[in-house]
This record gives sequence, structure tokens and C-alpha cells, in this order.
Amino acid sequence: MLELDPKLFAKEAISEETAAFIAEMEAIFNKLPATHEVPVELTRQAREEGRGIFPSGGPLPGSDWREINAGTGRVRVSLPEGAPKGVYLHIHGGGWTLGSPKFSDAQNQLLAAETGAAVISIEYRLAPEHPWPAAHDDCVGAAIWALETLPFGDLPHVIGGESAGGHLSAVVLLALRERGLLGRIKGAVLNYGCFDLRMTASARNWGDKTMVLSTPTIAWFAANLCPDASVMADPLASPLLADLSGMPPALFQVGTADPLLDDSLAMAARWTGAGLDAELAVYPGGIHAFDQFDLAIARDYLARKSAYVTARFAD
Repeated sequence: MLELDPKLFAKEAISEETAAFIAEMEAIFNKLPATHEVPVELTRQAREEGRGIFPSGGPLPGSDWREINAGTGRVRVSLPEGAPKGVYLHIHGGGWTLGSPKFSDAQNQLLAAETGAAVISIEYRLAPEHPWPAAHDDCVGAAIWALETLPFGDLPHVIGGESAGGHLSAVVLLALRERGLLGRIKGAVLNYGCFDLRMTASARNWGDKTMVLSTPTIAWFAANLCPDASVMADPLASPLLADLSGMPPALFQVGTADPLLDDSLAMAARWTGAGLDAELAVYPGGIHAFDQFDLAIARDYLARKSAYVTARFAD
């Protein structure tokens, strides 16, 4: 049964450490232009050079690129010591506009070490240069490659990602279901995703205040992905609207200070309403992408993800 404690959303539930972090981040964002106010190429360059608000998560030795599908795509592979116990298909965030698998090396190597997973992080074409369905097609193609390619195909698989990667993980599951390929997908980890591109209430009501995201920034990211706004109402693009029957068990994780809070709350409820196994972890005071920082709630988040993946491999 999906249960939600209202005390998690009270101001008193936020730890002193997290409250201090929020104040620090507010001061930083007050001095910076919002992401949607900066040319895409400049933001991408800053991330490549290790500048910006997020701690560097890669690239790191121990993770390597691998070409797939006759060289038409590639993935970033992080392997555990010894034979893999399963495969974690990872899809990175960045508003479908920013990011790369290599920036997730630190977390993916940690997950590989703690779970025995071969972590395969998918590179996909970014918007606005490549609008929908480019990212969808790249992620589906990589997932099918992983499922059908030895030594990965005969192992249990879990798919997951953060933010835009959580969204793309959900749409990949829908595509795999239509192809009859969900058999080895034992679970999903859908972290603070945007599951309705038209924006849920928390995203619409957030306003201009930037805490990684804001309402205008979310709208900008979604428009980059779907310049034809009518696509946002398609359940294949906004999985909150989709028939979810047949989906695997899923873990949803989100912070209470995330504009995308309602996306996770609603998607977890819809998962349960479809008769599916859903777990929901809510972190008091967690901002969007809080797991990228050295915080107690981030360590709890990472530990829960690893425990969940380990459990799905054992099913």
C-alpha cells in the first residue's frame, strides 16, 4: 500500500543541515541568471569546464564509452568488480537540453559497487536541436540493445533516471511494453521526474523563484523538447496520462522543495491505481537534484536507490 505521511511536508520536518543548504542555494541563485535566460551553448560549455552550481560527477576513470547499434549511438558503461548481477539502464537529466552520461560517473560507479550492477548510461540527442521524439528514440534503441546484447541481455534489468531522465525512463517502459520486451525489466527508479510536460500544479504554481528550476525554466525545457505544444498532451510524451498496466515495480523519490513534487506524487498514485507496486520516498526540504550535493538526505536517497536495485535483482 502506498502511504504518505503529511508530517514530511511540514517545515519542522526539514533538518537544520537541509535548511542551511536551502538558504545557501537561495543566495547563490539570487545572483545568477535563470537557466532559460542563458544561451544553451554557454550552459553546456560551463558544465564541460566543471563550472556551475553542481559538484562534478565526472568524467571519471573506470567508466567508458561503448558504441551501440552499428555505431549510430553510444552508452557509458560502469562495471562492478566481478560478474554483474544485473543491469541498471540509466538515463541522465538536464531538461532534455543539457547533460551527458559522463557527468553521472560518480553516482553510477557507486551504484555498480553497491549493487553489482553493470550500469549502462544512455547518451541521447538533446533539444532544442533535436526535438521530440529524438531523445525517446535514442533511449528506446539503447534499451533494446541492452536487452538483446550479451552479456547484458540474460540478466535482470532495472531502468531509472533523474528529472528528464526519470521522464524518459517512464516513456521507454511504455515503448518496451508495446514491443513485448518488459519481461526482464524487474523495476524502475523514477527520481523527481517531469511526467506531465504540460506541468502539474506544483510546477505551475511555483513561480519565478529559482531553486534549480522555476516555472518559466520548466516551460522552457518542455518547449525545447516539444516545440509543437500539442505533443505534450500525448500520453507517449507525458506518461502521467498513459495507461500504465503491465509496468514493473517502481521507486519514486522527490524532495518537498522541488517544483516537480506533484509529478512524483501523482505518478506514484497512478502506478498504485493501476494495481502496480510503487514505493514513494519524500525528502523534507529536498530541492530539485538535491542528491548531487553532500547532504544527509542525499545519502539516504542514494542508499535507498541501491537497496531498491539490489532487491529487484533478487526477484
